[in-house]
Amino acid sequence: MVWTVSAVNRTVLVTGGTGGLGSVVTKHLLDTGWRVVVPWIVREELDRLTEHPNLHLVEADLADEGNVETLLSVTAADPHAPLFGLVNLVGGFTAGQRVHEAPIEVLDSQLDLNLRTAYTVTQASLPHLIRNGGGSVICMSAAATRRPFPGAASYIASKAAVVALVETLALEYIDDHIRVNALLPFVIDTPGNRAAMPDSDRRSWSQPGDIAKVIDFLLSHNGAAITGGSIPVTNVG
Repeated sequence: MVWTVSAVNRTVLVTGGTGGLGSVVTKHLLDTGWRVVVPWIVREELDRLTEHPNLHLVEADLADEGNVETLLSVTAADPHAPLFGLVNLVGGFTAGQRVHEAPIEVLDSQLDLNLRTAYTVTQASLPHLIRNGGGSVICMSAAATRRPFPGAASYIASKAAVVALVETLALEYIDDHIRVNALLPFVIDTPGNRAAMPDSDRRSWSQPGDIAKVIDFLLSHNGAAITGGSIPVTNVG
């Protein structure tokens, strides 16, 4: 097989890059010429990605500090394509119970998935971004932080915490030329969400391809003026 790609001179790390959204984002970034590193933990999800010379897959449990260190060593291994971008897509969703009905473990789980993973991978990436002269970090929050709905307090609280993290990081690292932004999608139109909500009106759902384009923009020099933002990525139908 012959691939036609532009010259690769930068690396982006995409967590959750084998997921329903992440696989679309990964393909888009490969198509636009990035060296892309993707951690994985579910082998079946690898079928969503096709072989590419600039795609580097690393088996890694992002809850394990040693695994994260190994992941970053692979990410930073190419001196000709330094780490410039981090896209934190790992996350989870739960709903259906009001606060007094849900065990505290639900909150713990949502904070681990939606906040702690983004925090730890960003923390491990920052020294590389500083050393390389800057970069762009993107995290996934949710439109529900602005338009909450009942039965999902743990999810919404964890996603609101992501916004707070992003705004703080943007201030802390502005002098290092690192910009940090959050995306706020509505329900994302993935096969998993379609299966879970088969009767839903999907006209307002966020499209993975559109989100991938926004991510590419924020990673690129065209997005250099944007940091500390909470950017809606919802479909107007």
